[in-house]
Amino acid sequence: MADFDDINERGLVLVGCGRMGGAMLRGWLARGLEPGAVTVIDPRLAPEWQNKGLRVNAALPQRPAVLVLAVKPQMMADALGGVPTLADTLVLSVAAGTTIATFEAAFPGAPIVRVMPNTPAAIGQGISALIGNGHATPAHLDLAETLMGAVGRVVRLDHEDQMDAVTALSGSGPAYVFHLIEAMARAGEAQGLPAPLSLDLARMTVAGAGALAVHADEDPAILRENVTSPGGTTAAGLAVLMDPDTGLPPLMARTVAAAAERGRELGRAAQ
Repeated sequence: MADFDDINERGLVLVGCGRMGGAMLRGWLARGLEPGAVTVIDPRLAPEWQNKGLRVNAALPQRPAVLVLAVKPQMMADALGGVPTLADTLVLSVAAGTTIATFEAAFPGAPIVRVMPNTPAAIGQGISALIGNGHATPAHLDLAETLMGAVGRVVRLDHEDQMDAVTALSGSGPAYVFHLIEAMARAGEAQGLPAPLSLDLARMTVAGAGALAVHADEDPAILRENVTSPGGTTAAGLAVLMDPDTGLPPLMARTVAAAAERGRELGRAAQ
């Protein structure tokens, strides 16, 4: 597995340092990436990144180890237009809906790895899916995995067409969970709980259940059944939540399908 030594020597260029770019940068710096090895290209860089030892909107190093593109898909064309062709540089994209083919047109012959992380990367709890093009060697894929492994788990895809589903499920998924917390908190309020208490209960219930689902060596259905006594309160709630017509399963299917289709639309627009 690769490490940060080559990156610290040759440099890393980060184009876009918003929520996702910033989350990844925090993880990389915490894992040993030297601030002076990072060139950040972002005309609207947040104040928190000033005076951190980073090279901000400076000239690019001659042969950086990695070029990370972390701008929104709608801004990708402008970002690509401002980045020169770089030899012997891994191009790593974290933009939803922007295909490998788009980058191959901008960087002919370059090793390209497309990645979809999610925002829990900010606390080292993200999950990222990646896939490379024909020029990406096992060493390039290892380097990409090292970078993304600094902010959470990493999985490798078999085909790029799986990326829209990944984006819709894990890339957009944290927002679904945050909304679940909102909805649970409001439901608790409706049953007479004070708002701060209801929110605290909802937040910690989702966080704790998520941690248990990750660490327990059991299927989530088994974990659900373990909480559910026949004829009890959980069973009554699940009867509503698991309704095949009006419950969570059909709603979540429509949610993920809508997000995946939007990803495909963004991909077509970028070509």
